[in-house]
Amino acid sequence: MADAKKPRAPFAPWDRRELPGLFSVEESARRVGAYKWCELKLFEALGGWIATVPELDVKMRLGAHCYKHAWHAELWHKRLPELREMNPDRLSVAPNEDMVSFIAALTEPEAPELTIEKLVGVYRVFIPHFISAYTFHLNNTSDITDAPTMRSLRFILQDEFEDWRDGEMLIQSLIETPAEVDRAAAHQARLEKILLAAGGITGSGTIGFNTLKHEGALA
Repeated sequence: MADAKKPRAPFAPWDRRELPGLFSVEESARRVGAYKWCELKLFEALGGWIATVPELDVKMRLGAHCYKHAWHAELWHKRLPELREMNPDRLSVAPNEDMVSFIAALTEPEAPELTIEKLVGVYRVFIPHFISAYTFHLNNTSDITDAPTMRSLRFILQDEFEDWRDGEMLIQSLIETPAEVDRAAAHQARLEKILLAAGGITGSGTIGFNTLKHEGALA
């Protein structure tokens, strides 16, 4: 017979999370603010390209995807007051200047003939980094102390995976020559280097590596 007085872990034996999760309230709020900022920037980028992209199938996909990112930003906006304070806009900022530079480089290809570069930036760089950041957050927080954030993460990750697949299929349908392979690879490498300098979409430590001790973050 089990001893009812014997201390037990808060989660099932196969779940190794700690009860409070990895993040303090301050760190969760900082991350969520960065998520909101990044999602809004992606919404703006996709929405701005809809009018100029000549390929009809690409135009239709961008239109469908951009409003998902607007909704993601709205979810994070609503989450911020619950995490920190009644002023979400104070936390809805870029994590650092390198991330601002990344957005500038992402949106730089404007000419109609640069559809490959547009899609590579979003679907081979930005969205995979969203998936990494969101998955890390989901796997390192607690459904006891942070259940609303986890629920938003699961909804948003479903969208990100679906859009990643759609975007990659569009890219593959557009790349028809070795020169276009080189274009795609060169643009991807350029953007990845900027994001490396940024440390990911929430700054250094986005997925737990090279973590800086942000004010209020757990050691």
